[in-house]
Amino acid sequence: MRKTHSDIIMDNGDLKSRALGVLRRFYGYNSFYPLQFEAIQCVMQGNDAVVLMPTGGGKSLCFQIPALLSEGCTIVISPLLALMKDQVDALQAMGIPAASVNSSQTDGYNREVIEQMFAGRIKLLYISPERLLAEVVQWSSSIKISLFAIDEAHCISQWGHDFRPEYTQLATLRRQFPDVPIMALTATADRLTRGDIARQLNIPDARLFMTSFDRPNISLNVVTNVSGNDKLRMITRFIDSHKGESGIIYSLRRTDTEKMALRLRSLGYKAAAFHAGMPTNEKEQVQTDFLNDDIPIVCATIAFGMGINKSNVRWVIHSNMPKSIECYYQEIGRAGRDGMPATALMFYSFADVITLRSFAQNSGQISVNMNKLQRMQQYAESDVCRRRTLLSYFNESYLHDCGNCDVCLNPPERFDATILCQMALSAIVRTGGKEGVSAIIDILRGSAKTDIVAKGYNTLRTYGVGRDLSFAAWNAYLLQMLQMGIIDVAYDDYNHLRVTAYGREILKGTRQVMLSKFSYSSSKTTTAAAKEKKPRQGQLQDMPPADKVLFERLKETRLAIARAQKVPPYIVFSDKVLDVIARHRPTTREEFSVLYGIGEKKTKMYWRPFTTAVRAYIEAHPL
Repeated sequence: MRKTHSDIIMDNGDLKSRALGVLRRFYGYNSFYPLQFEAIQCVMQGNDAVVLMPTGGGKSLCFQIPALLSEGCTIVISPLLALMKDQVDALQAMGIPAASVNSSQTDGYNREVIEQMFAGRIKLLYISPERLLAEVVQWSSSIKISLFAIDEAHCISQWGHDFRPEYTQLATLRRQFPDVPIMALTATADRLTRGDIARQLNIPDARLFMTSFDRPNISLNVVTNVSGNDKLRMITRFIDSHKGESGIIYSLRRTDTEKMALRLRSLGYKAAAFHAGMPTNEKEQVQTDFLNDDIPIVCATIAFGMGINKSNVRWVIHSNMPKSIECYYQEIGRAGRDGMPATALMFYSFADVITLRSFAQNSGQISVNMNKLQRMQQYAESDVCRRRTLLSYFNESYLHDCGNCDVCLNPPERFDATILCQMALSAIVRTGGKEGVSAIIDILRGSAKTDIVAKGYNTLRTYGVGRDLSFAAWNAYLLQMLQMGIIDVAYDDYNHLRVTAYGREILKGTRQVMLSKFSYSSSKTTTAAAKEKKPRQGQLQDMPPADKVLFERLKETRLAIARAQKVPPYIVFSDKVLDVIARHRPTTREEFSVLYGIGEKKTKMYWRPFTTAVRAYIEAHPL
């Protein structure tokens, strides 16, 4: 264990009390999310940490709170300029001394920021990995660095969906600053990626803090085999059902983003395209307009969104299937960051698979990317609760259907498959977890193939116990077991099947499992009409009518303040905070100051205009 920060009293109760005080003062929250304080405590004690929390799950607080409690400056390594600016703006709005050093600023301004850091006036410095490695060698050993926080840490791993070679050089931080704790953070990392993060950063003893990957506020929906004008009609009807809300439409190709934006504009919608091939000034303008709510719809490639901290994105549409579940999870996570209801809608066709297979074949990691594409396709075609399928990819067992996805709302015929699953699980265990799907099915069906007999699998007790089911049926059921987290695929060990902890409970007979019934006549294709169910209304739409009117008035107040301050509206307050104000109707500073998400500085700045709006509404709508 490295040295504890000298300025921190290491009594756990005292540390938590101080951390909660900072949380209330600056952020307006009264309690931590699960594992936030434990991660804070870990690095405050001088230890390394790997933090995996979903988008909107509070990762940033895990390093921002230690920064405010510690002497010196926390260095935050971030991959994108937009992400840096967004976070710095949000911190400054709460009265927290934060700044960034990046190429979009003048050399003089960057030098001034560094000088401010040396003078101890900055608590959080945001910087890219490339810039950090160039700057850090010039920093005097006298500078006090309290913590290195590496955001979007999946970028360091070859198994991650957004591998960046520059991140691998960050391992030098441990050698250069052996006494400074390192915290790696990401919202998207499967088992292989999170192990690789610690190895690449040379922090093998880092504690892992991993909360659920579940984003229950996001409704998950997939539409299959819809294209052309039918797809456009579905998209416009979807947008019409989300009037006044911000959203992103993702497409695979740059030209598709431009065509989508053009077609939507021709129909009267305010939409703009965004992709990596656009001039920098155009991209910056689109992003600024989107952040400021001047343009509610952006049609984009994956080049857009990673640096967006906009909390009031209410929906994400994938016009094409993404290349991996990591990408899909990251992209839908741009909706509902404030925890309010949001919707993810994905269109899927086999044409997408053909295109993505071509991309994978031309990548530097053909095998890895083909496997990831296969899991994405399985998600799109799943008859299992989509949330269970999604979470199983991240090795998280979700033991019940979510009730907030298209499969749950239109469920297939199910049956008690406990004995069937026990057969398959027994076969996997008896092979020592050394076989893939095909071999397991051959064992279950009693195949006399040469390799099955040569390995002695014909002598196993499970040999032939499932010969009454076809190969296709077993394949479908094993896929459902994979999607439900009953079994797992060891991608780093020849794609062999392994039994999970959840699967072992089923094998022992302590859990029952239901699967969707397989039949050759069943079709994966669902008609557009069947899928066009009424969108889930969610919290905002479920408000009593008066509160909804007040909510809209509060949005107008927020927009006026944001325009005057030249900041995005969500920097003033998130939709969730406006919802709280609309429900509690504060009319005094004291009532306003104790509400969720309202800290000291925002109380001072905003209590008058918002309580004035509330009083005006109450006077106009007496009970």
